[in-house]
Amino acid sequence: MAQNASSTYLVTGGAGFIGSHLLDALLSNPTTREVRVLDNFSSGRREHLAQHAGNPKLKVNTLDLLDFPKLPPYFQGVDQVFHLAANPDARWGIENTRLDLEQETIATYNVLEAMRQNHVPRIVFSSSGTVYGDVGTTVTHEGLGPCLPISLYGAGKAASEALITAFCATFGLRGIILRFGNIVGERTTHGAIYDFIRQLAKNSGELKVLGNGLQAKPYVYVRDLVGGLMFAAQRCSELEPSKFDVFNLAPDGATSVRFIADELVKQLGFKGRTVIHYGDSAGGWPGDVPQSRMDSSKLRRAGFALPRSSDEALQLAISRIIEWLTKRAGAEDGLKLPRDASPQIAAA
Repeated sequence: MAQNASSTYLVTGGAGFIGSHLLDALLSNPTTREVRVLDNFSSGRREHLAQHAGNPKLKVNTLDLLDFPKLPPYFQGVDQVFHLAANPDARWGIENTRLDLEQETIATYNVLEAMRQNHVPRIVFSSSGTVYGDVGTTVTHEGLGPCLPISLYGAGKAASEALITAFCATFGLRGIILRFGNIVGERTTHGAIYDFIRQLAKNSGELKVLGNGLQAKPYVYVRDLVGGLMFAAQRCSELEPSKFDVFNLAPDGATSVRFIADELVKQLGFKGRTVIHYGDSAGGWPGDVPQSRMDSSKLRRAGFALPRSSDEALQLAISRIIEWLTKRAGAEDGLKLPRDASPQIAAA
């Protein structure tokens, strides 16, 4: 990524699932001067950062983005912000209806205000296809509107997008908004694969699925997603002040929950043993978008394309998760392989 000869990056949520993979890429880049992580470790994991212990380029700061008075000093001298911190699981907002307001909207405002005060020029924001709402199998594109999210998570992302475009236009920032599909891979902290593995670790004989399993969405392997984030940072550096852009980042098509359950059972060596029970509802929980399709042709025209289909991304992600769990020690969340698993790891 050809940016400044030497750049300082700030990554909110840098100890999280996506953020830690982004750190791997940034720290391996010879043009990186420093990477600052801001994370409250509510869902981030210190184990995700262990491989970089002692790296003088990495500065890890335990900080809540809602504590605004403490934020501005960390933004001094920053060239690029990657704002990834958020509520990681849309379901959590059902029980705590302030969660997405705070962790998406207010946290994003605080990041933008800290940037403004310190003249930080650029931000790449991790948004979501959930901003489009429930439009069935309509293939969503960046010009589709109005965006009518049906989850508080999606609403928080949509509000954050609006704040970013307003700050860019008003204060001369530059911003790239990436609307992600569903992200999967090793270091996972939530989601269907995570939930299924936890179930199977308790009882490998059966697996209960929320909804009828026909829910289908586009999936992205996390390391492929990082390539998109790095591309977005380069694209952001090329924008004029006060400009911003929005891109979908997802493969064409979609993968069903039934495919995920079957593939996981197969790769764990449980095929023919585990009985999968499906529910009756089209969605898994209130606010769940049962069907999602996303058009990423705008991003491809700009110069970045994902290397894998949704099904391929999931197959690789499951194999990498299994491989990761076979080596994982001292897990903070207790996620582990079932004792009776006989992993049939797929080729990358």
